[in-house]
Amino acid sequence: MIDAIKKLREKTNAGVVDCKKALRESGGDIEKAIEILRKQGAALASKKVGRLATEGRIESYIHLGGKIGVLVEVNCESDFVARNDDFKAFVKDIAMQVAASSPLYVKREDVAESAIKKETDIIKAQAFVGKPASAIEKIVEGKLIKFYEEVCLLEQPFIKDPSMKVKDILTSMIAKIGENILIRRFVRFQVGEEI
Repeated sequence: MIDAIKKLREKTNAGVVDCKKALRESGGDIEKAIEILRKQGAALASKKVGRLATEGRIESYIHLGGKIGVLVEVNCESDFVARNDDFKAFVKDIAMQVAASSPLYVKREDVAESAIKKETDIIKAQAFVGKPASAIEKIVEGKLIKFYEEVCLLEQPFIKDPSMKVKDILTSMIAKIGENILIRRFVRFQVGEEI
């Protein structure tokens, strides 16, 4: 049991007591315990979301010998958390994610309606000969989900653990820290990008 708790803590960063409860509830199955902890984290995070986050930190990340640079702002509720090592590491990870994955937006709601319409038109223009209208709508829906995974930071697979999305990592950080955390904005520069 101690080894399972240790393994679960390494994977989730959850507290010992929470890991023990989740393992007990899952009958010792680590994968089920991870799912239980993620659901608990999501429930806890949803309670924190409405709270005002006006503190935080701006982090920079320079990659590939100065060819890519990122600035990211992540907000939290208190300056105490902004100085916390786990929070700092999280913000650095987000900056690295932006450098590696080139998102255009933080979340789905940030995507302009015109960009969604343009992407939908492109998808519909692709050859779907002989497909019924209901099938085309399902295809469009599926391809739009893929589009969001490419352009929205929170929808992307996390570079350090592709089995989780960035929004899952954010949720677990909110649960761990106990404050609302908000990835507010970012900017990414790449040498020769606009040329």
